[in-house]
Amino acid sequence: MRHSRGARLALVLLMAGAAAGCALPSWVPLVGRSKAEPNLPRAASPEPPKNAPLMPGGAPERVAAAADIVDRVICVVNNDAITQYELEEAESYHLYETKQARVEGQAQRELREQLLQRLIESRLQVQHAEREKVTVEEAEITEQLGEILKRLNVKTEPELAEALKPQGLTVDAVKKRIRETLMVQKVIRRKVSHRVSVTEQEIDRYLVENREKLETGLTFEARHILFLPEAGGEEEGWQAPRRRAEEVSARLLAGEDFAELAQKHSDDASGKDGGALGTLKRGELAPEIEAEILKLRPKETSAPFRSPVGYHLFKLESRQSLTGEDLAQARNQVRDILYREKYQIRYKEWLSEIRQRAMIEMRL
Repeated sequence: MRHSRGARLALVLLMAGAAAGCALPSWVPLVGRSKAEPNLPRAASPEPPKNAPLMPGGAPERVAAAADIVDRVICVVNNDAITQYELEEAESYHLYETKQARVEGQAQRELREQLLQRLIESRLQVQHAEREKVTVEEAEITEQLGEILKRLNVKTEPELAEALKPQGLTVDAVKKRIRETLMVQKVIRRKVSHRVSVTEQEIDRYLVENREKLETGLTFEARHILFLPEAGGEEEGWQAPRRRAEEVSARLLAGEDFAELAQKHSDDASGKDGGALGTLKRGELAPEIEAEILKLRPKETSAPFRSPVGYHLFKLESRQSLTGEDLAQARNQVRDILYREKYQIRYKEWLSEIRQRAMIEMRL
């Protein structure tokens, strides 16, 4: 389904922050913040054209009523106001991104409460960055704005300004959003990222405790030769395949090639491919068969093995293991896992710290 230019614009603007490693949620409106004053200037939240939806997914009646609700303060975070307009805009972003229909009643109230809490957290982060005197160079803003121009396939800021008009936005509003996003990124690096580290001992402990889980994703390559029992399922019907398996096993021990013997003697369709089972992940074969194969060393063949299907001979061609390069890769993955876990914990702690010190007045 093709998006309109307005919808595409919204997506590009939402993704602009992500391209820069955006710390703010993508649904945070691209309009500037409003100071808590008796009569807030309407310029703080640009009014969209009467005949254009505010954002993709926005209901037309909401746009018509925007002039009535734009100045309604629903929450004051320290000395900053969050307006009803901003909350409804955040709701439109959320519904558009998640492709959900607009909800009413209790469901809408719960959604708006969640979005309001996220708006508060975003506002607190920007305020904290300002108190930390975090600065953003004009060159950084220009670089991010250039990414937006590329995504929209426009070359100049005047062309961008024309593209923004149907969304009720200005280039200055977008630059302000970019500046605040970069400020928050920097303060998060200072207060969160730089305070998170993972030790080699923690990685070792994780590997020991989760070795089986980590090995689940490792692969192996094997071959097999199958000897089917005679029809009927009686025990006598298993004697012939057992003897055949023992005979071929002896030839393998004498040095004959596994693939050639599989082509001549296997009752399985893989016989024509020399018994190759291909590249397998742990868990793709029956547990008892997989266990029998993985008992082998690479290039080693098994003794005849009976399964409910028939008698088998297996050869393990190769297997990944948590050694050498595979171990190094696994350690890097574990380091990333532990870092993300610690990062999330520290990030939540930091948000809790700045929230506890804040003055938040709910007016919704």
